Amino acid sequence: MSDERQFEIDLPPDLIAGAYADFANVWHTPTVFIMDFLTLAKPPSEVVDAETGERRTIVPARVVSRVRIPPEQVFELAKALTQQLEFWEQETGRRPPTSPVLDGEGV
Repeated sequence: MSDERQFEIDLPPDLIAGAYADFANVWHTPTVFIMDFLTLAKPPSEVVDAETGERRTIVPARVVSRVRIPPEQVFELAKALTQQLEFWEQETGRRPPTSPVLDGEGV
């Protein structure tokens, strides 16, 4: 008898289309990893701090999906993403950008 598990995955009709995300923010607690998938809400705008004169770019974004996974699954997710990225590169002949579209911690 095989110990291999075969999952029967049920995708509810309201989730078939999925949700588009421009970027993701990943963070963790001691017991869970959280991935927030975000879409740009408006074009970025530059603001100047009145007290310090420091310029910052504000990027309005909306969370379209939040996924929580146990730490044990992070390694499997990382392997699966790496594998799928390699397949994508072979299929398309493209490489991902060398710098992120949006720079910043967690992006």
